[in-house]
Amino acid sequence: MGALERDTYRDTWVRYLGYANEVGESFRPLVPVPVVWASYGVATAYVTADTIDKGRKAATAHAQDPAQAMRVAVAMGDTFVWQSLASVAIPGFTINRLCAASLALLGAVTRWPPAVRRWTTTAVGLAAIPLIITPIDRTVDFLMDSTLRKLYKAPGEPPAPH
Repeated sequence: MGALERDTYRDTWVRYLGYANEVGESFRPLVPVPVVWASYGVATAYVTADTIDKGRKAATAHAQDPAQAMRVAVAMGDTFVWQSLASVAIPGFTINRLCAASLALLGAVTRWPPAVRRWTTTAVGLAAIPLIITPIDRTVDFLMDSTLRKLYKAPGEPPAPH
């Protein structure tokens, strides 16, 4: 991937599809559960599309390399694990627990009507999304650099930017 090449899945509006499940979790107090699960479907489709894209790019970049299949597998595996953790699992869990705690706290300390508590919880969840993205991304980078990437990283090769 060239220095000037734009990554559709990370440098454009398409990246926000990876956050669909956080939006779904934020709206959990207001919508039927199947809507929340559908938001996970959107985020999973994003992860899958990015994984396929990185595999195709690795295949093209290493077309003459005898170890092409391994390079493609590593590129796809790294992308899938990183995106699954940083875009779906950890942020979804974080927003889910934040909203659950917010709803419980509002129920315990306010006399607001249930609809106001649910809308407030949704607002808290939505407001938290931009605040959790960078810390989660950096934490997943650190975790993968400290574990999984040590298994397949070539000496002197920096980890792929996310």
